[in-house]
Amino acid sequence: MAEEMGFLRRHFEDVKEHWKSNFAYLDYYKKTLGRREPLPKWTDADVEEFIASDPVYGPQLKALRESKKYGIAGALLGAAHLGGVSWKYSKSPHGVVLATGFGAICGGFFGLEVAEHVNQLYKFDKQAANLRFLYWWEDKTLGNKHLASGAQQN
Repeated sequence: MAEEMGFLRRHFEDVKEHWKSNFAYLDYYKKTLGRREPLPKWTDADVEEFIASDPVYGPQLKALRESKKYGIAGALLGAAHLGGVSWKYSKSPHGVVLATGFGAICGGFFGLEVAEHVNQLYKFDKQAANLRFLYWWEDKTLGNKHLASGAQQN
């Protein structure tokens, strides 16, 4: 019996290590996720300021932001096409809704894949660009708070 428990415990530890390594990328986000006070919302002007200030990750973030347009266009085209075909041949309202949703999902993913190749997003680490922006935004906002609290103390 003790031998079985040892096997089960080892198996459990192996499974735990396996899933821990699968979700290791979440460690990068520990600085920005799970905060007591969430980071303030940023605007497009803040993102543009980051793009102008960082020569490495700025252009990468700009390409990532532009790729959303491809995804949206693909989703609209996919929804219109599949929804239209469904309406033409079935005239079933629930079928049209399901077909439109499925067309939007497939078209959106196809548009993002097109953006991956057009903007050459496969050449860089997209996660690193997003994290660099989050770190920059955190430093900028916390730096302003520290300056503001220091000005109040004087």
